[in-house]
Amino acid sequence: MPSAKKKKKGTEFKVVGTRPIRPDGVDKVTGRAKFGADLHLPGMLVGKVLRSPHPHAKLISIDTSKAEKLSGVKAIVTRDDFGEMPAPVGPQGPVYTDFRDITRNMMAREKVLFDGHAVAAIAATSESVAKRAMKLIKVKYEPLPHVIDPVEAMQPGAPVLHEKMITEGVQPKPRKASNVAIRHEASIGDVEAGFKKADVIVEREFDTKTVHQGYIEPHACVANVAEDGMAELWCSTQGHYVARGTCAQLLGWDVSKIRVTASEIGGGFGGKNTVVGEPLALALSAKACRPVKMVMSREEVFRASGPTAGVHVKIKMGVTKAGRITAAEAELKYQAGAFRGAPVRGAMNCMLSPYDLENVKLVGWDVVVNRPKAGAYRAPGVPMAVFGVEGVVNELAQAIGMDPVDLRLKNAAKEGTVTVAGIKIGPIGYEEVLRQVKGHANYKKRLGRNQGRGVASGYWGNAGGESCASVNVNADGTVTLLEGSPDLAGTRASLSMMVAEELGIEVEKVIPKVADTASLGFTFLAAGSRTTFATGMATVNASREVMRVLCERAAKIWGVSAEEVVWEDGQAKPASSNVGDFDPISLGELAKMAGRTGGAIAGHSEINAQGQGPTLGTHLVDVEVDPETGAVIILRYTVIQDAGRAIHPAYVEGQYQGGAAQGIGWALNEEYVYGEDGILQNPGFLDYRIPVASDLPMIDTVIVEEPNPNHPYGVRGAGETPIVPPMAAVINAVENATGLRLNQLPMSPPRLLAAIQAAKSGGGD
Repeated sequence: MPSAKKKKKGTEFKVVGTRPIRPDGVDKVTGRAKFGADLHLPGMLVGKVLRSPHPHAKLISIDTSKAEKLSGVKAIVTRDDFGEMPAPVGPQGPVYTDFRDITRNMMAREKVLFDGHAVAAIAATSESVAKRAMKLIKVKYEPLPHVIDPVEAMQPGAPVLHEKMITEGVQPKPRKASNVAIRHEASIGDVEAGFKKADVIVEREFDTKTVHQGYIEPHACVANVAEDGMAELWCSTQGHYVARGTCAQLLGWDVSKIRVTASEIGGGFGGKNTVVGEPLALALSAKACRPVKMVMSREEVFRASGPTAGVHVKIKMGVTKAGRITAAEAELKYQAGAFRGAPVRGAMNCMLSPYDLENVKLVGWDVVVNRPKAGAYRAPGVPMAVFGVEGVVNELAQAIGMDPVDLRLKNAAKEGTVTVAGIKIGPIGYEEVLRQVKGHANYKKRLGRNQGRGVASGYWGNAGGESCASVNVNADGTVTLLEGSPDLAGTRASLSMMVAEELGIEVEKVIPKVADTASLGFTFLAAGSRTTFATGMATVNASREVMRVLCERAAKIWGVSAEEVVWEDGQAKPASSNVGDFDPISLGELAKMAGRTGGAIAGHSEINAQGQGPTLGTHLVDVEVDPETGAVIILRYTVIQDAGRAIHPAYVEGQYQGGAAQGIGWALNEEYVYGEDGILQNPGFLDYRIPVASDLPMIDTVIVEEPNPNHPYGVRGAGETPIVPPMAAVINAVENATGLRLNQLPMSPPRLLAAIQAAKSGGGD
């Protein structure tokens, strides 16, 4: 099969590494792009969900009879409309799949387990009718004691959410149910021996709160089920193939009966990996035999979608006076929400991976509480643990009088390092990242009064997985790319660029489309920073198949063998002068002759991509603290990260900046606030404060490129790692400015001001 010319590191590609205009840009700025709530079908009904006002209660009875008689109500579904599900762990999600839990998360059955838990869904001719109908549904609850905090939930006397849940991973196996779903453990070496070698040991505890991904577009979908059982679903999702499989399982339908189209997505960040209203909309549409649209309100998004976990972390690390980290130990208590599946294992795999360590022991607990089921959020689970790790690393540097970047360099993971997860790291650019930090102008700027500087590093392993792509040559010389990954952050552009680079054509001649589930084979979620790597690999393979066919067609025209033809610079050429004196034939010319030389020209690829490379980065931040108010101003922020290869550098920079912005909000303002009654008190952007433009400086970026040898263009992935270091970097900077270390997030002005005042009065640490 013909292949692109090999490019040595440092040489220029024609398309890869440039910054073309995004192919979806015009539609988005003119309002033509269709997001989840933008589809309207004839006869469409409005779907609404009745939600529990209690954080924990037995669901005694649901009486829908009065609501069903209301004019305009066309369908109602409750727990009785969904069958019992088995409880296997399967491949439908990035963290954990238990369909017995998923069906109970979708619609409460024996109990409601969090404020906002769905108990019924209605399809009506208008929103006002649906809201009136909800008031007519009579639900009888028996309130139960609730528990919100994971540490409290682990105590012997805590209210138990699931009477049959026995802790896994503990020997001997407990006989009594508790809120602890799973105990995880991972270790290498001998931590006790390692600590004996240390000259300095630091041990700290850290707390982070539940935060939301903060996507601007609420969950939205339209379902249309015909009388013959064939269903169409349009939804805002990060994985429409996964949504199809999950909905089919929950409803007991054949997967072939559901065709899912991914809408444009107004943000996801992991929060749209799973289904929320989709199975309810399908069930309502099947009952009503009419299309049903469901759009969550902002309050519903906060109360009933999947925020990330709140965490309690205990970290212990030791270092020699020479700066060698000798041992690290941690205990992680992760709040999973109402159903097990907290991202604790991912945290354990990544939290210490920037360092080449010989002695590590990690224990993680997956704990259920009366909150919405925890979902993924960029590098799921990792930022919370790294908040602790990178704080302790900075304390170790202070204790031995070493520059914090030099300490990281001395212990940096490199090619051949084996992580606690047993992964042997290949070529990576982490040491170069740290050198770039040390040499950056922002690392050398002078600081003023009440100002401080912080650094922190982060790691994400990235993902591969199943992806499909089809490249079709059109008669006018353009190329249509069909791929199965929803475009969250410009991947249509990056995939098109790889097609153009392979075929030797202008990127403007590549027309990218996200295919629906009936048009390509299964493609996994656009998650884990896998799309440009995995779907990119499928795209390259499909492009090379097109090149093979183009060479065959040129060979047929010239009357030579296909082996005597090469594809270079968008043209078929004789492989050597011995083949004959033939003029090159361009892709456009071969496209025009396709019908006379064998028919349509296309290439396809269906793969399970392997060989993803990890991504490491370091963030540098300067802050100023107002001692009178506790407010933290971000003065300068710099992200330096190894991207492997930046296919479209502007998008890579955007990923770096977006992760930093979200991490700054996580560090300084964001948290779910629950009252003593277990009810969420800030379910909206007025009281749940994400950063706005005035909160942030221009975020500087440096792209380091150490190509991943397992990808045709060296891609690693860029989207997860940028959110891993920010919280630790900000907290380290605040400590540098104030001399105070707050080990609890968010570091809101009232919390920081209280610490400043306590220190002034002699009550500080």
